[in-house]
Amino acid sequence: MANNNPIGIFDSGVGGLSIFKELIKRLPYESVVYFADSANCPYGPKQKDEIINLSVKAVDFLLSKKCKIVIVACNTATAAAISFLRNNYKISFIGMEPAVKPASIYSKTQSIAVLATEGTFNGDLYKETSEKYAKGIDLNIKVGDKLVGIVENGLIEEPESLEYITDLIKPLLKKKIDKLVLGCTHYPFLIPALRQILPSYIEIIDPSPAVIRQLERVLLENNILNNKNENAKYDFFSSGDTHIMEKVLSSIIQQQEVIKV
Repeated sequence: MANNNPIGIFDSGVGGLSIFKELIKRLPYESVVYFADSANCPYGPKQKDEIINLSVKAVDFLLSKKCKIVIVACNTATAAAISFLRNNYKISFIGMEPAVKPASIYSKTQSIAVLATEGTFNGDLYKETSEKYAKGIDLNIKVGDKLVGIVENGLIEEPESLEYITDLIKPLLKKKIDKLVLGCTHYPFLIPALRQILPSYIEIIDPSPAVIRQLERVLLENNILNNKNENAKYDFFSSGDTHIMEKVLSSIIQQQEVIKV
């Protein structure tokens, strides 16, 4: 496989752009094909079999674009489908997992919170990580039912959205948490709103940098890192509405259109 082949990224919608944003900072020569399955967003409430089927379609689309590796930039899809994908495709997959380990290790109050979807909390990966690394930690979980929709519909700055996020987060403050783990790739786009609510001593843990470090390690191990110092090419596709994605992208890069497929 050619080193200059693109990296594939898929998510249920625009959330994975938080991963893309980190990728282009750390690996500027890597081309990217991004697929947003916005027509089927959100994945969180869906059954495991449906998420696997949707993930397979996304991966097949990315492979048709000659992607050399795929980032499953969705915590819910990782929880439901990544084992199936790794068992049925020859390429490598980079998945998402809530950063319970670093939050637990570095918590001074021994109390942390994880904000994620129902699908992520029900996944084996989350359960295994929590059992392994959060022993003795007061682990508070919160399902952000409406948060993906807030991001997908461009409602982040609406007063009703801030009110909803405030009502969601306030009970966690009584638990003396000092780390808030973002367990969904949509959630980093809510950091400005979260910072309005959270005391400054509470660290918000965005998993994006760790994911891209892992991506770089796998590219190096497989000898498929693009080191040709040539201009990267970025292509964006969506199964649904493209306008919100274009708006989010405009805050990251000067972007051409998002193609509906």
